[in-house]
Amino acid sequence: MDQIKELRDKTGISIMQCSKALEEAGGDMEKALDILRAKSADIAAKKGDRVLGAGAIGSYVHSSGSIGAMVLLMSETDFVSKNKEFTDLAKDIAMHIAASDVEEGNSEALLAQPFIKNPDVTIGGLITGAIQKFGEKVEIARFARFSAM
Repeated sequence: MDQIKELRDKTGISIMQCSKALEEAGGDMEKALDILRAKSADIAAKKGDRVLGAGAIGSYVHSSGSIGAMVLLMSETDFVSKNKEFTDLAKDIAMHIAASDVEEGNSEALLAQPFIKNPDVTIGGLITGAIQKFGEKVEIARFARFSAM
């Protein structure tokens, strides 16, 4: 049970999915994480045709006040888009955009970048994990980076 809780705390994924992954991995935490990553990609692919009807805007301004970013993160429902974890994700992505030099509107390049807070996962991986966590299609609709320099 402690392993299930630890895996849930690391991923935010449901207790049932964490339990199944640990069982499949024979109790190996790293293998269970790999299993959950693979399953989240499958889940994301299945939800690809769904309509995005809600969203949240995340913003970040660096302490210097000379660099900032905004991102529009979309979901299927208002229920998900108002969830604190969803809005926190939007803010984290905005922070990443401010810290990176990705060209505005180049979503493919953004999704391929290692996340600034955890280089072991890409921005695309964050989105895929969010799809698994929330059970809805999640997508970056637009983003912009601003610099006074």
